[in-house]
Amino acid sequence: MEDSPHPGLRRVEEALQLIKRTDRIQYARIIRHLRRIWVNIISNASACYRHSLNACVLDERFVVAETTTLERIAEAIVHEATHARLEAWGIHYDEKLRPRIEAICVRRELAFARRLSDDAQSEKLKRTADWVAANPDYFSNKNFYDRHYQGSIDALHFLGTPDWLVRVIVKLRPRRARNFSH
Repeated sequence: MEDSPHPGLRRVEEALQLIKRTDRIQYARIIRHLRRIWVNIISNASACYRHSLNACVLDERFVVAETTTLERIAEAIVHEATHARLEAWGIHYDEKLRPRIEAICVRRELAFARRLSDDAQSEKLKRTADWVAANPDYFSNKNFYDRHYQGSIDALHFLGTPDWLVRVIVKLRPRRARNFSH
């Protein structure tokens, strides 16, 4: 694990340089559509696009993990930048559109992985694209809320929050699954 006040920053910079060397058009899209890339603890994914920040947020645990390759970080950035690009075109992350939006983002990841000549990752992303198409309910508001809730508990444990405090937080959590939006 990187030992600095900004864990993973060097790896993100290297991933961006990999994108720039491999696919200049995709790199230009990232620069055009994202204002920033942050490394932080997030609750329910290895990466996400935050509309309010116009940012790709990468989970610190994902970025610094020894098992996470620079290629995988670059693919995650490509995926999240595609969300930003779609939003710039007026395509918002509404519940009914999520499966189609995710399919588009995974296909951009796949196209980038193919440029890297990473056959194993390309095959994995192809399977992911097929899975996204076959499981649209995964992207429902309720399922998003459930993953966010469980991911929040995992993040609290990762940050060293005592178990007793996690239990208190769980008991106090709002019951608003129907109103959850990404």
